[in-house]
Amino acid sequence: MEMSVLVVVFMSFLGCFQLGLSQSEVYMKAFITWDDMKVDEGRARLSSRDNYNRSRVIVVDKNGGGDSLTVQGAIDMNTVVAVPGGYGMQAVALRVSGEKAFFYKVRMLGTQDTLLDETGSHYFYQCHIQGSVDFIFGRGKSLFQDCILQSTAKKTGAIAAHRRDSPYDDTGFSFVGCVINGTGKVLLGRAWGNYSRAIYSFCNFDHIIIPAGWSDWNNPHRQKTVVFGEYECSGRGADIRGRVPWLKTFTYEEVKPFLGMQFINGDQWLKL
Repeated sequence: MEMSVLVVVFMSFLGCFQLGLSQSEVYMKAFITWDDMKVDEGRARLSSRDNYNRSRVIVVDKNGGGDSLTVQGAIDMNTVVAVPGGYGMQAVALRVSGEKAFFYKVRMLGTQDTLLDETGSHYFYQCHIQGSVDFIFGRGKSLFQDCILQSTAKKTGAIAAHRRDSPYDDTGFSFVGCVINGTGKVLLGRAWGNYSRAIYSFCNFDHIIIPAGWSDWNNPHRQKTVVFGEYECSGRGADIRGRVPWLKTFTYEEVKPFLGMQFINGDQWLKL
């Protein structure tokens, strides 16, 4: 089934939601599985008047078989945008704040600060995330696998700005098998916090990557504490000879904890 035909929005009202296809009410289960990504047409609908503190499953079907014809319509049922931004302006397109969120084939389009990955463990699989400056940012612990990260920068920009203020914070962004392309010239990451952590492994970089690759956010002492790394990446922008000297180098054993679902403790909530 094509994702453009039928989509379900899982909303927790604790600050996170997921887009996918679902058969069962995943918030009643300990694990999310691929069976949850199928639609049970006979499943009971939940009223939009349900208590704010309860989870909801909203089915989106362009053929009229769900609660809404469009994803945007489903979002409008539960989302209040406080200050809408104009075209090309800084504005968050999606904020996720909460544990155990799975995003599958979701398109997140924006400019500056597109995805606020605020807190919690999250899995982004085969998603398309677009923006210009720090368009993936926050304090989350997230695995981005086989995603497209598309720059829309007119001149310069940055992909990731992770916030980690202590070496004991078990957080970070791990990008595995992603494609980075688009326009302008962009940094792979900027050190929003003293211990920011972002790692790209087996990714393909187009020529848009600024040779230095990374920024200490004008705070040189962060060069000693951040964890910014690249492992076995390819493409015209993957030449690390011009990178900042404080780029981390990893052996396979050192990078292995960041490569799979173990990074987000997926064995505790994902069976995919």
